[in-house]
Parts: sequence; C-alpha cells; structure tokens
Amino acid sequence: MATFNKFYDFVEQLGKGTHQLHAAGHTLKVALTNTVPVITNTVLADITEISATAGYTAGGEDSQNTFSESSGTATVVCTDITWTAVGGNIGPLRYAVWYNEASAGGLSKPLIGWWDYASSVTIAAGETFKADFGAGTLTIAWA
Repeated sequence: MATFNKFYDFVEQLGKGTHQLHAAGHTLKVALTNTVPVITNTVLADITEISATAGYTAGGEDSQNTFSESSGTATVVCTDITWTAVGGNIGPLRYAVWYNEASAGGLSKPLIGWWDYASSVTIAAGETFKADFGAGTLTIAWA
C-alpha cells in the first residue's frame, strides 16, 4: 500500500475552516504526478501534474469521499479510483495528490496530502492503475 503524507498547510487550512471534508461539502480530487511533492506546497498549481492523455484528465478524479465522526474521532473515507490507459500510455507517475477542488480560504485548489507509490509506473494501453485508499483515508483525533 502507498504511504500517505500530509501537506503542512492542510493543518492550518483545516483550522481556518478552508476544507469541508464531508461529501456534501467540497469536492476532493486526486491528481497524478511523477514529481515528488514538497511538504510545504499549498495549492495544486504547485504540483507538476502528468499530461492529460490516454484516459487521464487534467485535475484528476473525484475521490467521492464520505465523512463520519464517532466519539470525537473524525474519519474521511475515499472511494478507490481506477485509471485505464486508452489508446496510449498514462505516466509515468509515482504520486497521487489529494486536494480540494474548491477555491476556499483565499486559496485556489488547496492541497491535503499525497500517496507515494515508492517507484514510478507507466500505465500501458489497456492496463489500469488503482489508487486504493483503504478503509480510512484520513483520521482526525485529539488525545
């Protein structure tokens, strides 16, 4: 499974109310890149996204997230996303970047975090790449 990393600015923007993590709130999307994100990046424009071609759309795909809270712990769960290369290759790619599609808090498409797949992959025509987010994409709890 890929390793998740949060952008530093996400914590600040969460505290300022920039992100509405529930499904009826902002649309949270996942974009692909082969360039390592910098932990201090703040908006999607800071990311070098892969080319929009062969089944990959610029800006990525909606994570169709849900949000729940139980006993003071919040959980965001994303629906797995599958990209299929059609008529050519997608990539190479190594990182899946999670961001808020909304322009909020004075920021255009603020970043949340990214998954590192440990090595670059190219999705050949007819093949698929699945971003598997597991049972709980993001958990927020205070001790």
